[in-house]
Amino acid sequence: MANGKKLVTEPSWCKGCGYCVEFCPKKVLVLEHEKVVIKNPDQCICCAICELHCPDYAIWVEKEDN
Repeated sequence: MANGKKLVTEPSWCKGCGYCVEFCPKKVLVLEHEKVVIKNPDQCICCAICELHCPDYAIWVEKEDN
């Protein structure tokens, strides 16, 4: 992903509201079966806008393990 960071989801916490999908500036995310899915990980700029809008804390940006 970007700058040694990666986007992570916890599907069991996702309620399928779609806020993360709507706010993603690069259209990285989609909803499948009412759960968020990282569809285009190479396009992610790790801006964390999705994380800020998720009411269920089901998506976040973290440092990649080296």
